Amino acid sequence: MMYETIINQPAISGAEFDLRPLRLSDRGLIEMYTNDVRVAKNTATIPHPLPPGSTDGFIKRALSKDRTEDVWAMDASKSGGSEIMGLIGLTRMDRNQSEVGYWVAPAFWNTGVASLALGMLIGANPQDCSGLFASVFQDNPASARVLTKSGFEYLGDAEVFSVARNANVATWTYLKKLD
Repeated sequence: MMYETIINQPAISGAEFDLRPLRLSDRGLIEMYTNDVRVAKNTATIPHPLPPGSTDGFIKRALSKDRTEDVWAMDASKSGGSEIMGLIGLTRMDRNQSEVGYWVAPAFWNTGVASLALGMLIGANPQDCSGLFASVFQDNPASARVLTKSGFEYLGDAEVFSVARNANVATWTYLKKLD
């Protein structure tokens, strides 16, 4: 029997669900959700169609000791819900700042899951950051509302390349100061 090791990344408990580090056993649900074009096209880095092995590689990078991003599963199994409703992550940047990114599976859109997960992450501040950055595609105003409801302030417009869209996409960039 092989046991999974969770490395120096805290689980964050919430009333409705938990944010927990990824496990190898999350592969099936992550692959199913990220292979949905609606999820992939709202991210910069998820390709569509999803290449074989990409989910395994993502999970291995998330569990690596020398990773630059901490990734949590939005896990509602403690209340009888899905083990994966989406993922949220923090990428370390310079000057004690991190960039937050998230996606939610379409079955859980418009349920408040992203807002709750972001609030839990801000409250726990697991990377002890002084500020959080985030950017969302301008054609995804629901993600922008998640950020503004959580106290992020608009910084400006930019663009980023989306692998699934194979194009540059206009974004709105936000900042939340934590100290």
